[in-house]
Amino acid sequence: MNKKTVIIALGGNALSPKSEAGTIEQQFRHTRNSLKSVMHFVKKNYNICITHGNGPQVGAELSRNEISMNIIPPLPLNVLVANTQGAIGYMIQQSLQNSLYSEDSKREVATFISQMKVDSNDESLKNPSKFIGKIFSEKEAFKLGKKYGWDIAKQEDNQWRRVVPSPNPLYIFNGKSIKHLVDFGTIVIAGGGGGIPAYNKKNGNLKGIDGVVDKDKSSALLGRIIKANEYFIITDVDNIYLNYNKDNQQKITNTTADEIKKWLKEGHFGIGSMEPKIKSALYFLKYHGKKVVITSIDKIEEALNNNAGTHITN
Repeated sequence: MNKKTVIIALGGNALSPKSEAGTIEQQFRHTRNSLKSVMHFVKKNYNICITHGNGPQVGAELSRNEISMNIIPPLPLNVLVANTQGAIGYMIQQSLQNSLYSEDSKREVATFISQMKVDSNDESLKNPSKFIGKIFSEKEAFKLGKKYGWDIAKQEDNQWRRVVPSPNPLYIFNGKSIKHLVDFGTIVIAGGGGGIPAYNKKNGNLKGIDGVVDKDKSSALLGRIIKANEYFIITDVDNIYLNYNKDNQQKITNTTADEIKKWLKEGHFGIGSMEPKIKSALYFLKYHGKKVVITSIDKIEEALNNNAGTHITN
């Protein structure tokens, strides 16, 4: 009773860095190393929910689809998101369970294949803009688009790729079950890759769509549903910075939501990198959350002791 609850968001690159081929052996090794840091939360007796990215993994699945599409019918994106949730959940679950055994802990680990409810009228469904999969020539891209019903867009000169919607998450299915297990002390892995986007048809039945839900938005939403006290966003930098990568770069260690809003408006956070995490942090603090910490996997222990990372409070 009266334990703190934390939601921990692991980036997909924490398990499969861009600099590596991404073999399953490499991914297991990185997962084990990442989960050593998560054990610090176990030792401090937190109730724990873990979310994770799946960008490198779903990209690999799409490549497998594209290589074999003339032999085996390709799987839709919503199924690939489900596949990667299961595979990454398995790696995290096994690695964490082994770490718990070594600590003689009786806590269990469970993985949810998570669906995210989205609005069937979400603007992004009419205007897909999220690039995924391989790069093609214009001729090849449109040929494949016609064959498989893909939306195609130009990314750069002579680089054409598939684009998919990125709708806002409204609700996570099984949220009450996740909260119940987290409160009980089970370590839960959920919302992987942002979740599988799905909407209710007129008859109430669920239907998955080919899209990608922003994982930062989903993590913040899940944190709200389970009423987490703290939200740790694990990324590839130790802190957030003002004027990042400039001569006058300034490291931020402790700040407030109001200051973050001001810096966000001033354009200090990269649209494709830190901005989604910052918006996610603000959403979490608006609904029940007490503290957000943004840091790297190596700094988690120090951040838990208030000696590293960027700490944001209301």
